[in-house]
This record gives sequence, C-alpha cells and structure tokens, in this order.
Amino acid sequence: MKQKTETKRQAIVDEAARLFRAVGYERASMAELCARVGGSKATIYNYFSSKEELFSEVMLKSTEDEFEALHASLDSAPDDIGEALRRFGEHFLGFLYSPEVQATRHLAISQSKHSELGRHIYQRGVLRSQNLIAQFLECSMSAGKLVQTNPEIATRHLVSLLESEFIDRFLFHLPGEVSKKQIKQGTARAVEVFLLAYAPRS
Repeated sequence: MKQKTETKRQAIVDEAARLFRAVGYERASMAELCARVGGSKATIYNYFSSKEELFSEVMLKSTEDEFEALHASLDSAPDDIGEALRRFGEHFLGFLYSPEVQATRHLAISQSKHSELGRHIYQRGVLRSQNLIAQFLECSMSAGKLVQTNPEIATRHLVSLLESEFIDRFLFHLPGEVSKKQIKQGTARAVEVFLLAYAPRS
C-alpha cells in the first residue's frame, strides 16, 4: 500500500511539474491537474493541502540534488576555515543565482502577500539551508576555528555578506547574469569580512 501511495504522489508531482511549465504558476489550477492525473480533487488534496504546497514540492524537488551536494561540501572539520567558507560561498551563490532558483525566489517573494507559497519556500528551502550552515559553523566554533557565539546569528551574517554585492540586482531584476568571476571575487570579500568578526583573536 505504501509503495502504491508513493507512486501516486510522484505521479501527481510529475504531472504538476508539466502543468506549471506549460501555463505558469498563476494560471495552473488544481482542477486542471485533477483532469490530467485522473481521479478526484480529494485524492490530490490527500497528498497536498494546496497549490502552494504542491508548487514548492515541484520546485524544491527539481533542485534537491544540487541542494544536497552544496551543503555536503561543508567540511565538518576543515583545516582552513577561510578556504572552506570560500569554497562553500562560491557554490552557494552559484546555486542561488542560477536561473531556475532565481525564478523560484522571485515568485515566492511576489506571492508572499497573497498566498502561502512564500512561507513554504522559506521553511523548506531557506530555513533548511540556514540550519545546515549553522550546524557547520557550530562545529567550527567547537573546534576553535571560529569564536564561540550564536551560530544562527553567525549564519545570517554569513549569508547576508555573501549576497551583499548581488542582492540589489536580484531584487530589482537588473539585466545581466552574475558571472563566475564576480561570484569568486564577491565571495572572497564576503568571507574576509566575516572572518574579521568571527575568526579567533590571537
């Protein structure tokens, strides 16, 4: 029974992905999805409580492999904390500023006043990422690589510094892509500032 349930759930997600690609988030409806999948609306709502939850599942699932690889790159006991943060920062910004993830973030922000989509993306994407980064920073603090402090606050500082040179371009839809060179240089500057605040004092 469980296998059948998972198969049905995956079929809904796959068909929803095709529907969202075809007509976009706003024009897609649960009624149309029901017609494509077959069965009743109640069946779909047994798996997903809303279109917002279903869309977030589709979007996050499409980037799950990249997300896991990105956070797996955080070495729990790095010899050089600066190099570890620079390596992670470059991968992190490359992920955030990929066309697919930027589109999802823009949509989540624009819909946040009108639906639960923003909350779903924030909880399942942003917070999940921050928790994993905070765990890494906490381990680094315990190992004496960083000063002992609140790892959740340190995470927010790190993420904000990494995005600081690019966030206006993202928020205001400015033309041009963020290049690998810009990411590398911006990451180096962000990590330098972060370590000025969080590296142990001699």
